[in-house]
Amino acid sequence: MESYLVAILTVAGIYTILALALNLQFGLTGLINFGVVGFYGLGAYASGIATETFHMPFVAGLAIAMIVGSIGGAFVALLSLRLSGDFLAIVTLGFAETIRLVFNNEDWLTRGPAGFSILTRPVIAGLSRQGNAWFVLGVISVAAVIVFLLMWRLARTPYGRVLRAIREDDLVPSTLGKNIFVYRLQAFVLGSAIMAGAGSLYAHYVQTITPDNFTTPVAILVWMSVIVGGAGNMIGSVLGALAVVFIYEGTRFIGPWLTMLDAEQISALRFIIIGIALILMIRFRPEGLLPETSQRPAEAASRTTTS
Repeated sequence: MESYLVAILTVAGIYTILALALNLQFGLTGLINFGVVGFYGLGAYASGIATETFHMPFVAGLAIAMIVGSIGGAFVALLSLRLSGDFLAIVTLGFAETIRLVFNNEDWLTRGPAGFSILTRPVIAGLSRQGNAWFVLGVISVAAVIVFLLMWRLARTPYGRVLRAIREDDLVPSTLGKNIFVYRLQAFVLGSAIMAGAGSLYAHYVQTITPDNFTTPVAILVWMSVIVGGAGNMIGSVLGALAVVFIYEGTRFIGPWLTMLDAEQISALRFIIIGIALILMIRFRPEGLLPETSQRPAEAASRTTTS
């Protein structure tokens, strides 16, 4: 039971990083990125190739993953950020599917459906198997805390307020001299780099990755984390990711009670349960568990009193 709990917390930490990155793009800036798994997968394979093919250390693989994710994010952003929201969503979704097909067919690079094995792990020699599991959890937890503090701080800076203004009505910051495209580009690239970093952590945690690890259902869980937690609220993203992962993993225990269903049907049922939970959340609490709040209430109250 301890091993299973550690595994759930480790996965929750990875999804927390993904949710925080998506919250930067969507929650703060209003960019609809359905290609989360594309950048996630890019980071995983880039890090795996760096450490296993070129024999680099884990930290170098993580850095290369984030650089590759940044380049991929810049490529997609430069092509599509001038499009409206729906068109951007379609472009990013197409990007993710294209990346998955590349992973699946370029055996010489990714080893295709057979899976890419990764021996390098962020662990200390001499620890037991359970000790290594706790150490990996610690590494991913530290990474999640760093990303959270970065996003939390960024959301409260003037830069974060500009991103919110762009999300609400980009005409207003544009008339004040802000370069809307550059701000959107920066937010998209930074979010993509963090998603790729999460992919690197995931790859070195599971040690064998296949294209099937980076499919649309993963993106759905990340989007649910942001929506359930509260778009624009970084603490909400953390709570949302924890809630979604624990609900999704907790539904594994319904299998023994539904003997008439096979494993594939039970897997589909788990996503149905997640979908129902999302529908109920949107219906009864569309702002999420922790709605976004004003960042400068004291100044707003001061202006109201003065006037």
